Amino acid sequence: MTFATIDHGVTTADRRVGTSDIVVNLLKVLREETAASAIRLFDLEQSGQGIVHVIGPEQRLSLPGSLTVCGDRHTCTQGGIGALAFGIGATELTHVLATQTLVQRLPKTMRVTFNGKARPGVTPKDLILYLIGAIGTAGGTGYAVEYAGDSIRGIGVEGRLTICNLSIESEPRWASSRPMR
Repeated sequence: MTFATIDHGVTTADRRVGTSDIVVNLLKVLREETAASAIRLFDLEQSGQGIVHVIGPEQRLSLPGSLTVCGDRHTCTQGGIGALAFGIGATELTHVLATQTLVQRLPKTMRVTFNGKARPGVTPKDLILYLIGAIGTAGGTGYAVEYAGDSIRGIGVEGRLTICNLSIESEPRWASSRPMR
C-alpha cells in the first residue's frame, strides 16, 4: 500500500496561507503524480492530512508487524506501535515505488531495557534522552533497536511513539517498543 502527503514544507496556518511558491509547485506535481499513479494523497485541508510519521499510526496505515518505509528519517516513530519502520532516501523511494521491494543489509541488534518504575515526573522523553546521553548521538548507527522492560510496558502508545521518534537522534536504522512479555 502506498500513500502520500505533503507535510514539513507547508505552513500550519489556517488555509495554508503563507506556504512558499516552491511548496505550491511541489504540491501541484505531487497531486498530478499521485493521481496518475492511483496513489492515495492526504491533501491539504483533507481529513487525515498531517506529518507522515504521525498519520501512519493515526490512520491505521502502519500496524504492528508491518513494514513501513518513507522518505522521512522520523518514520521510526511508528515502531511505537510495533511496526518495523524506517526512513529511506530518494533513490530507495524510487526503487520501492517501482518494484515494491527494498534491498537492505541485516542490521546489528540492540535491546534497551528500562527496568523499574519511573519516578514521578520522569517522562518517555527523559528515558530516550538518558539513553542518547549514555550511547551518544551516533550510538545507534547500524542497529535495529528494541525497547523493553517494566518502564516501557508501563507507558502508553503516545510515550512509545515518542521514544521511537527520538531514537533517530542516536542514528539507528529501526526502533521498536512493542510490549515484551
